[in-house]
Amino acid sequence: MAKNRANAKKRKVKVEPEGVVHIQASFNNIIISLSNKQGQVISWGSAGKAGFRGSKKNTPYAAQIAATDAAKTAHEAGMRTATVLVKGPGSGREAAIRAVDAAGIKITEIKDVTPIPHNGCRPPKKRRV
Repeated sequence: MAKNRANAKKRKVKVEPEGVVHIQASFNNIIISLSNKQGQVISWGSAGKAGFRGSKKNTPYAAQIAATDAAKTAHEAGMRTATVLVKGPGSGREAAIRAVDAAGIKITEIKDVTPIPHNGCRPPKKRRV
């Protein structure tokens, strides 16, 4: 039985002038989430949400468009400064950071939080192209 959408309330997230920008850049897509200090997401964007499909999703231009879209929404909600946490090896990491800055959110700190294995799981076998 499905819930009735008419009486479902949208949760209110407390927007402070200071927040965190999470940039997850994989080889196939880029996901940008803007949250407050508690980790509650204020706005988000991805290359797929911005309308890019297939191999165009992992380009710096797609990252720029996705980051601009998410940052404008957060700026309108009241976010003014942010710490940036970048994760992943994908292209478009710098483009996303520049787009967030251009949207009016002042960046105070940039931190790379890419997980690095200390000889954990066995890596996949080499590609033969």
